[in-house]
Amino acid sequence: MHGSPFVGWLLVLLCGAAGVYCLSRVRTGPVAQRVEVRGEGMMASGMALMALPASAVAPPSWSPWLFVAAFGAMGLWALVCRHIHHAVGALAMVYMALVMVLPPVGGERAGGVVQPHHLGHTGPMGHATPGGVPLLTGLLLAYYTVFILAAGVRLAPAAVVADGSAVDGPEVDGRPAVVAACRVAMGIAMLAMLLTV
Repeated sequence: MHGSPFVGWLLVLLCGAAGVYCLSRVRTGPVAQRVEVRGEGMMASGMALMALPASAVAPPSWSPWLFVAAFGAMGLWALVCRHIHHAVGALAMVYMALVMVLPPVGGERAGGVVQPHHLGHTGPMGHATPGGVPLLTGLLLAYYTVFILAAGVRLAPAAVVADGSAVDGPEVDGRPAVVAACRVAMGIAMLAMLLTV
């Protein structure tokens, strides 16, 4: 991920906190909920590692490929379990990891080697300018924007029903509200990470 180290640290804190909370909830609730919370915790922890600013810790050149393998496996598992949102998230992380190592779109071939148009390309995990496929990035940005808005609306306190009783409760869609809030926070973090691709 490129961009401000301050933003990177904020993403590390946000995703790390969501990951720790979700993983601490793995042993509570029904089995289906535990599987979902485990997926959320693993995704948040991976996002925190991937958002770690390169200025803090010099990542090895093979680390993007580790992210590709880990998030690719998570994406396949999510597809097998029919968790489409988790699959989209994992595949978005694979996409961002590939953007870190592959030459930027619009490079020129010089002697069979792709040469980037910009001089600021600094190699793995240190892009100085955005890369990636604009259409795919735009589709993922649209998906996460809609997801955040829809999930945020579900978190908002319910309105008073016509008979005067409130429909507010401690759970959202059968999950504790904090887990749903972690999902919104991770969606916001994913949106921020995609904006820096």
